Amino acid sequence: MLKKLEGLKGRYNELTKLISDPDLVKDQKKYKTVMQDYTHLSEIMEAGKEYEQMLSSLADAREMMAEESDPEMKEMVRDEIESLENEIEEMEKKITLLMVPKDPLDGKNIIMEIRAGTGGDEAALFAADLFRAYSRFAENRGWKVEIMSSNEIELGGFKEVVCSISGKSVYADLRYESGVHRVQRVPATESGGRIHTSAITVAVLPEAEETDIDIKNEDLKIDVFRSSGPGGQSVNTTDSAVRITHLPTGVVVTCQDEKSQIKNKAKALRVLRSRLLEAEEARKNAERSEARKSQVGSGDRSERIRTYNFPQNRLTDHRINLTLYKLDAVMQGDFNETFSALKMSAQEEALKNEE
Repeated sequence: MLKKLEGLKGRYNELTKLISDPDLVKDQKKYKTVMQDYTHLSEIMEAGKEYEQMLSSLADAREMMAEESDPEMKEMVRDEIESLENEIEEMEKKITLLMVPKDPLDGKNIIMEIRAGTGGDEAALFAADLFRAYSRFAENRGWKVEIMSSNEIELGGFKEVVCSISGKSVYADLRYESGVHRVQRVPATESGGRIHTSAITVAVLPEAEETDIDIKNEDLKIDVFRSSGPGGQSVNTTDSAVRITHLPTGVVVTCQDEKSQIKNKAKALRVLRSRLLEAEEARKNAERSEARKSQVGSGDRSERIRTYNFPQNRLTDHRINLTLYKLDAVMQGDFNETFSALKMSAQEEALKNEE
């Protein structure tokens, strides 16, 4: 482990010099990559420093054990040695996981799409509940949530809501939310108290920057129309809603939340760019060997990833066999335990593939 850490110190020192070069900021793409690598290596160096201190303490304790004659003191030192050995083992695991190469997309903002699936109005109501839960989690992290487009039902749920979430390590934390989320509960509209099962789908797309995806104007078909509200009623008297079709791929994005056609077009382009980036990343991943999956499960939107059982206050993540009886807290935005377990599982999987 010490040899590995020593090998990384050289690269860390190189990056430290590089980030102090004022010319680096002129190349924004390179600057972001360098800063991402530097942040990642800083974590490893910090953990490495703690690890070296632990090894030093262990060496001192063993020396003391060899010299000590008092049985009581010997017992205390033995306990300290055992404790340090356990801490060192845990730290080695932590450093090994930190050494797994980071996905270059981890530092990106995201476009999140939540859609009601089977279950009619109840699915739409749960889509709104889950959107609120993610928004609270984002708020606690100091992230910014912006609704890009939405299709609301009269009861207050969403047939579909698309939002952008921006901040530090957004994609790294939320990337594993893609898939089918199943809910089991008694709907507010159910008079007989029967439990219904419905489902929604979530897609998490790394938000593409203009430098990531080049979109040619001639590849776009842009239609404008009047936006409509719940039940199809018109909410705008001007043609401000925008539908953009990307002709080479057939991807269609509609945006109608803003009163301004220009703003709707800008938002629709952001979503389109991110969908095209996701398609490109999926193509690249498919070309790599099957064993090098970087996500927990396939991340496919047709894959059932989680069940929310309200009568039992239970959340089950089927990919990592995690069950928590704190669904009430989760729906208030407390996803910390779930997301940490998913990230840990993904890192361990990535580590196996590196070996």
